[in-house]
Amino acid sequence: MKRPLGVSFISYFYIFGAVVLIITAIFFNPDADEFGIADRFGLPNFPEQPFRIILAVVSLIIIYGYMRLKRWGFWLMILYSFGFGLLSYILLFSYNEQPFTGNFIWSVIVLIYTFYVRKSFFHVELTR
Repeated sequence: MKRPLGVSFISYFYIFGAVVLIITAIFFNPDADEFGIADRFGLPNFPEQPFRIILAVVSLIIIYGYMRLKRWGFWLMILYSFGFGLLSYILLFSYNEQPFTGNFIWSVIVLIYTFYVRKSFFHVELTR
């Protein structure tokens, strides 16, 4: 089955984000931000650079399954978007900053679109 255009767009966006995470893990000064990504996940004692690399690798695995229209890619993207959306929603009310609003809205868009094209992930190929 042909991959929907939105799935490609979402995937490339997340690939870009994973690359940025890896680059910032290499060149990032952990003291530059008030709170890092590990802090946002409730892991203030976890080193920031390794956390960014782990998050990028997990993201790339999810994106691979999502781009290949795998059922596990669908479910992992649902969990990933829901988790990041929930985290952004909570942080939005704690810190009231624009990036959390944008992250929350993006997560909702990805969830809605992924549910909309769910048949692409659950098609059954007939072999003759």
